[in-house]
Amino acid sequence: MFFLTTTVLAFVIRIFIALCTRTVFQPDEYFQALEPAHHIVFGYGHLTWEWLSPQPIRSIVYPALNVPIYWILKQTGVDSYGRLGDFLMVNSPRVLHGSFSALTDIWLCKLTRRTIGGRYVSSALFLSLTSLFHALSLSRSLSNSLETSLTTIALTYYPWNGFFAAQTRSDIQKMLFFAAMACSVRITNTIIWAFLLPSLFWKMRSNSKLLIMSSFDIVIIGGATIGIIFVLDTIYYAQPTFTPFSFLVTNLSGVSLFYGNSPWHYYLSQALPILCTTSLPFVLDGIWSTIYSGNPALQTLLGVIVWTIGVYSLSGHKEWRFIHPLLPILHILAAKSLVERSSHKVDIREKSNTQRIPIRRAFLGLLLVTLPISAWIVFVHCSGPLSVMSYIRNIPENELRGGVVGFLMPCHSTPGHAYLHRPQLANGGLWALGCEPPLNNQNLSAYRDQTNIFFANPHQYLLDRFPNHVNPAFPKSPHPASIPGQSISDDAWLHEWPRYLVCFGALLEEHGVREHLVGRGYEEVWKSGRSWEGDSDTRKGAVRIWKWREKS
Repeated sequence: MFFLTTTVLAFVIRIFIALCTRTVFQPDEYFQALEPAHHIVFGYGHLTWEWLSPQPIRSIVYPALNVPIYWILKQTGVDSYGRLGDFLMVNSPRVLHGSFSALTDIWLCKLTRRTIGGRYVSSALFLSLTSLFHALSLSRSLSNSLETSLTTIALTYYPWNGFFAAQTRSDIQKMLFFAAMACSVRITNTIIWAFLLPSLFWKMRSNSKLLIMSSFDIVIIGGATIGIIFVLDTIYYAQPTFTPFSFLVTNLSGVSLFYGNSPWHYYLSQALPILCTTSLPFVLDGIWSTIYSGNPALQTLLGVIVWTIGVYSLSGHKEWRFIHPLLPILHILAAKSLVERSSHKVDIREKSNTQRIPIRRAFLGLLLVTLPISAWIVFVHCSGPLSVMSYIRNIPENELRGGVVGFLMPCHSTPGHAYLHRPQLANGGLWALGCEPPLNNQNLSAYRDQTNIFFANPHQYLLDRFPNHVNPAFPKSPHPASIPGQSISDDAWLHEWPRYLVCFGALLEEHGVREHLVGRGYEEVWKSGRSWEGDSDTRKGAVRIWKWREKS
């Protein structure tokens, strides 16, 4: 009964969050998942440099999960059913990824039971369902989110008790299967298994038969996974392609540093506090008690955390979400602390009412502080970049000709064609500033992409690269963005004025920009968001739409 209740609760909460999300977190949830799938099915979509460079680094495996949804909508014609079609195009993938995210909560319960016992299960589930970072990230179409679910499932089948019974090989096969799936979604997941598999082999050293059979399973499952990735990517790119190798080569070349270089302690000083939020004191207490607990399962889990963070810390480019698969383990450690710190404090008269979550009320209150914050980041914070897509979807049909929309925003500030689904906006009907990295071994410190050059002097960019007057026919821009892998020249980008311009309010405060747009006949027709929101100065001021009006 508990498993059924947990399953239903997890699916309801995660799908609800997925459907109700009105905010932007990471561009990858659109451009590394939905856009490639939309491009496969409908023939258009914004493909970033990762997909178009001579040595592509993204595998089609993860985006392909969205292809059946788009294919069904296309074959049934439902995608063209007005508002219903728009609703299904946006929200059907959300239901899929919300369902994937529920697997984290469900299998966390099983993992907790297998590692530290049944009395901690409800507390671990409570931590997972109320987690701020799960609310922010888990239900989104991010590869890290599915990686988290698959890793949690795989960890559940790891032989934590150290006893190898008749079903052990079957469990190990399941573990390897889900671990291979996680690695196919994100190749960096191999870091976790580079610790766990040698540890497992060491435990099996006295059982040579199981050791040999498990080694054979690794070769078969690992080889099959590599083969599937190679075949799918080769079919997609129409040439022999093994993206995990390209991914490693490209990132080792320093390209990843183009997107930021963080200090070595980033995961300790920033990522862990953000992932854990109010559960952090209990995570730390759980870690401390694990060191002296003598529980092999917990100590192995702690080893996974230390090893994974240590390896990730060697890379210059770091992000919170890279260690998202560790969060369920952190919740187990926190649950152990919470239950044991509460075991002598729960009022005996209330025990029957609190049995499902045996945590002190004061601790519950502290953990629940994250709920209003979660609601804010899911429903409100930085909602303008999503709301603007609804406005663009409702542009009248007679205005969807030529150059319709131009985004004068930092690259990838909004979703792409998968959220618009207007073929009239493909092939130049819509353009946005680019931010291709230095793929030709340019000096990273001196390299500037299109976004950098534009925001260095927006007014001068408008003077140099746009015509003096607006052409009322709104022809498409000849070269509005960079082509991945090509060198930048002085005349790299040339624009025509579109009917609509989308920007953040901060751009209008730049010297000469507002006056320049007004002088060309543009006026503001829409605004959404709060002026103080945004993760950088160029993304503040709320989202604005300016439209060209013909002078009477």
